[in-house]
Amino acid sequence: MLIETLSVFPDMFEPAMSTSILGRARAAGIFDFRAYDLRDWTHDRHRTVDDEPYGGGQGMLMKAPPIFEAVRAIAGTGPAPHVVFFTPCGAPFTQATAERLAREERILFVCGRYEGIDERAYELADERLSIGDYVLTGGELPAMVVTDAVVRLLPGALGDALSSVDESFATGAGGGLLEYAQYTRPAEFEGRGVPDVLLSGDHANVDAWRRADAIERTCRWRPDLIATADLADDERARARELIARYHGACEPAPHPACEPVPPHRDPVACDSD
Repeated sequence: MLIETLSVFPDMFEPAMSTSILGRARAAGIFDFRAYDLRDWTHDRHRTVDDEPYGGGQGMLMKAPPIFEAVRAIAGTGPAPHVVFFTPCGAPFTQATAERLAREERILFVCGRYEGIDERAYELADERLSIGDYVLTGGELPAMVVTDAVVRLLPGALGDALSSVDESFATGAGGGLLEYAQYTRPAEFEGRGVPDVLLSGDHANVDAWRRADAIERTCRWRPDLIATADLADDERARARELIARYHGACEPAPHPACEPVPPHRDPVACDSD
């Protein structure tokens, strides 16, 4: 896979792409990465990539012509890339999106800055994504987030082919849940123990405990995921009971989610994993 970025700050990417799992995967040839400077496709001595918006308003907009020229030039160097723009108008980025993008041969992330991008440039997009309902300074961080989520799904990137199967949000058989709780040594720490089943050596019981724990954690912290999770009938019935216990009477079927916790109740606080 070839992952490319188009940005006015291309130097932001190299530290992330050379570190940890991304760095090892890149060194092993599992993916390649190239960062392009949008200013290389400008034609004035100031290398201008932005201008004032028509109609007035605050801030500056990224101009369409350099983006069109850059994307066309980059796309002309090999197989056509899957072009992704980051915008609040984009579809929410999910694990399912990451799994789909991991099947692409080549991806080009176009990273905005300032107050946004001239709307005409979005004609170049094969896909628009948003990584959340908040505002960032530019598209570089979202591009790193998506790259990390995609690369770790590539064969060989994690070493163990099963490492990503049971993770939170995985969409395979039995998926769509938060991951089960995990523990490591010591078995006792300041009076806090590890569930006995995990010390038993009985793999069937461990698997059953993990499945039940994943369902319970999802019902407690993210009940909205239950409606689309891959659950057996008895598991879905158990999920309804758990959601009612943690959030009051609510039904995840036929569609989503549990109603928000009523104002008079204290919401359940999520611990940090």
